[in-house]
Amino acid sequence: MKIGLLQCDDVMESLQVAHGNYPEMFNELLLARHPDAQIRVYRCMDGELPQDLNECDAYITSGSKFGVNDGLPWIDALQECIARMWEQGTPLVGVCFGHQLMAKALGGEVIKSPKGWGVGMSFNQVLVRKSWMKPWQDKLDLVVSHQDQVSLLPPQAEILASSEFCPYYLVQYGQHFMSVQGHPEFCKSYSRDLMDARRGVIAHARLREGQASLSAEVDAPVMSSWIINFMQEALAG
Repeated sequence: MKIGLLQCDDVMESLQVAHGNYPEMFNELLLARHPDAQIRVYRCMDGELPQDLNECDAYITSGSKFGVNDGLPWIDALQECIARMWEQGTPLVGVCFGHQLMAKALGGEVIKSPKGWGVGMSFNQVLVRKSWMKPWQDKLDLVVSHQDQVSLLPPQAEILASSEFCPYYLVQYGQHFMSVQGHPEFCKSYSRDLMDARRGVIAHARLREGQASLSAEVDAPVMSSWIINFMQEALAG
């Protein structure tokens, strides 16, 4: 399977030595479950998008320090690309920024959450069991780093996992679109370093909560399997 990574940002230079950039993170996440997968990177923030959606079998987005409502030309272009993927039945998995842009592209709304930053670990209940959720579990606990949240879902959306902090955490649209607010590609050490780098930006109390939450087990290996299984099912029709 050939997977297109729609890269929407770079990891801070100061953190790349220890943790790599988004392509390295997603390679580790996806190849752990599907070693034969081929990953092609599109630097969307530099205006690079697939010329033909058939260049890859399926696509996945990275997160971003930018917001989907920032009005930047490359974000508008990516939103239009996502809308074409929906119309053509191209499998797509949205992560964080991509989760929000997917909702917006299909008619939903995204706002800066009045609840503030989500950082550290998020703890979510799986509400619906899907065939691609193998191995099955009824929770999905992942690293998060976001200010924005989806506030209104498009009519095609089905909520699969939720928490009080983020009601629309894991969402599926039809048979070929799925998205998650969390970052399965982030490890806990990166989350810790990212929070340290944002001291002064994120409220001190929220940082303390986020750092403390990293003692919990992260479900990234499970989410990696779910992503690959979802893509394979979507391709099989």
